[in-house]
Amino acid sequence: MNNLRVRKIAFTAVLAAFAVVGSFFSFPVFGAKCAPAQHLANILGAVFLGPAWNVAAAFIASLIRNLIGAGTPLAFPGSMCGALLAGVLYRLVRRLPAAWLGEIAGTGLIGGMLSYPVARFVLGNDKAALLTFVVPFLISSAGGTAIGAVITVAMKRLGLLETERNISGERHGGAH
Repeated sequence: MNNLRVRKIAFTAVLAAFAVVGSFFSFPVFGAKCAPAQHLANILGAVFLGPAWNVAAAFIASLIRNLIGAGTPLAFPGSMCGALLAGVLYRLVRRLPAAWLGEIAGTGLIGGMLSYPVARFVLGNDKAALLTFVVPFLISSAGGTAIGAVITVAMKRLGLLETERNISGERHGGAH
């Protein structure tokens, strides 16, 4: 196994573990469990790992949270859509706000709407509708993204985003 792959696996595991532990610091919003740590992990994963590994970290965190009773099946569409869109937009644009926007839109809008069939058909929630989870997911993702924005801007100012190349294996211009 090459060194780059080992670094990606290790950082994916760290982000998943952070999201799981961070899920114990959550708050309810309109029936959903909102855990901002997952959104912060998605921002960091978008910048340091890219879309595929970021989705893997979100999936692993959601799975573990569900297995230990710290989450619901709604964690899957929310976290994974945010991780994917944040990673894709960051990879395309190479600017931090692209990752932030991707997290909010991916989790809040897309993940929120994709949670409807999960709530309706998996959890048996007859009161769920297409937009039921959009507002709580937007609130949670905005909170985690704000924290992620502060951290990633600080990292950029300190020159720590240059280490991104060491984890992702890609070389970027200074377009952060």
